Amino acid sequence: MKETQGAPDQIDQEILAADALEHARLLPPGPERNEALKRASLLRCSADARGPVFAKRGRPRK
Repeated sequence: MKETQGAPDQIDQEILAADALEHARLLPPGPERNEALKRASLLRCSADARGPVFAKRGRPRK
């Protein structure tokens, strides 16, 4: 149940990161483009960090 609730947020984050990267690539070389690429990279990292969460394996707690 929680996986389906978190899925749209994950997809939205990935779309935002892809859009930011595409926008940054269209900019002419310079400091503005560098900053846009850095922001796109941060968005990608945050989208990856919100990846799927798996249950821990091993014996259950008593």
